[in-house]
Amino acid sequence: MSERADFARYVTAYLGLHLPGQRNLSTNTIASYRDAFRLLISYLGERGKRPERLSMDDLGRDTVEGFMAWLTARGCSDSTANQRLCAIKAFVNYVKAEDPARLLQHQQVLAIRQRKKAPAPMVLPGRGGVAAILARPDASTARGRRDMVLLTMLYDSGARVSELCGITLRDVRLDDPATVTLMGKGRRVRVVPLMSATAGLLRRYIDETCSRPDASDLDGPLFPNSRGDRLTRAGVADIVARHARGARESGASVPDGISPHSLRHQRAVDLLESGVNLVYIRDLLGHRSVITTEIYATVSVARRRKLLEEAATAPKTRDYPDWSEDRDLMSWLKSLC
Repeated sequence: MSERADFARYVTAYLGLHLPGQRNLSTNTIASYRDAFRLLISYLGERGKRPERLSMDDLGRDTVEGFMAWLTARGCSDSTANQRLCAIKAFVNYVKAEDPARLLQHQQVLAIRQRKKAPAPMVLPGRGGVAAILARPDASTARGRRDMVLLTMLYDSGARVSELCGITLRDVRLDDPATVTLMGKGRRVRVVPLMSATAGLLRRYIDETCSRPDASDLDGPLFPNSRGDRLTRAGVADIVARHARGARESGASVPDGISPHSLRHQRAVDLLESGVNLVYIRDLLGHRSVITTEIYATVSVARRRKLLEEAATAPKTRDYPDWSEDRDLMSWLKSLC
């Protein structure tokens, strides 16, 4: 490979050494970065550039902006396109230290702004909706009991779906106080307390599925699929959507669009409305900054306003006196003109 065709060398070092070794990023994050480069190489390939001959000279501002437009033409949302842009900019920032000769080109790429997008509405099932969803699994079947414990854990821990999928038996502590250890974004570990009712469900579930675990079992998934492997994010989303749909069809007030993240959002709002400090909620959810958590304060205020408006009885027109029937007042008003 010539020195000019240096793109592959930088990408290999970035994905294979820098991200897992120096940044200590999770497998899912590295896979997301990898997908961004696969798409970028496909885009450049359609323009006659062979992967093995790509140079960092090919990764200028015009190329990246053209790649963003190509993603949009393929039907990617602004959010997805921004994720791809973040991956490329992080890579360019890494190369910048290794390749100062192209510093101006790299700065031009880093100056590309993300696309503005309207924030997605936060879909909340409400406390009644959560109760209806948790009541849907059939506790008479092994699959139903798994779903019941999974949904309860998802709400009680406020876990992201990827964090829930990664829970092993080793991560669960059932002795008082009961806790679960979650591996969050950037491999940040946090310990989340569990309610006693959730701990009781977990204890019975583990006794049923793995009554005498050996050392190897402790590293197995807490919620396996039918093949004994970890549930995927899509699998958990299907479980949540299925039981939310069942609750809605049974007459419960459960909105459309309920996802695993909806239960995480609802947990945060419920804690806030119960008077829990935002700093504690930040730690529970694994946010780096309380600024991220403050969005739930806005949601909670809007939710309280809606509930008050629904509970208040608006006065009807006939409750007010009809001033048009007061002839003296009407005469006085007419005299003003």
